[in-house]
Amino acid sequence: MLIMDMVVQLEEFKHFPDTYIHRFEQESDTGLEMNLLQKYLFVPLDIFQKIQHNKNGEIKIANRLEAWLAFLCMDRPEEIIAIIEKYPDFKDLYSQIYDMCRNIEEVMAMFSKELLEMDRNTVQLMIDDMQKELDETKDELVGTKGKLDEAQGQLDETKGQLDETKGRLDETKGQLDEARNEVELLRRKLAELEGNR
Repeated sequence: MLIMDMVVQLEEFKHFPDTYIHRFEQESDTGLEMNLLQKYLFVPLDIFQKIQHNKNGEIKIANRLEAWLAFLCMDRPEEIIAIIEKYPDFKDLYSQIYDMCRNIEEVMAMFSKELLEMDRNTVQLMIDDMQKELDETKDELVGTKGKLDEAQGQLDETKGQLDETKGRLDETKGQLDEARNEVELLRRKLAELEGNR
């Protein structure tokens, strides 16, 4: 979503084809003025290049800022010569870039080193994320085990109560059996007494 928003916003620069420097800064909706650090400068280099190329085919660098912008985005020999003629100190910068481009192995080594560092950082970040997930899962398991232990305790308590109730039922059954036996005995004695009359 952020990338899509940035693309849409970058398209907004196309509405100003003759302007290649846009300055932004924050302001209060209440009128309060503060010197904040958040100031922004957007330079669409493609628009800068178009403006430069529209000047009758020749490169006209008006100031040092335009020289830096040209240094960042222009690579044709005549453009480079125009910059160096007006600002000779750029020659050293172009020489360094030229030397780097001639020694592709050094450039690739530099990128490989950076990529390796990025890979290390990515792997470390992934390890940290996985460790965090493991710790969260472990905490959840410990919580679940606590609940299971509590449930097991309640089951054991209920089983104890059931065993106690069963014991009382067995005792009551025994008493009933005893009472039945006594009733039966009394019936027999009663039958004997009636038989003797």
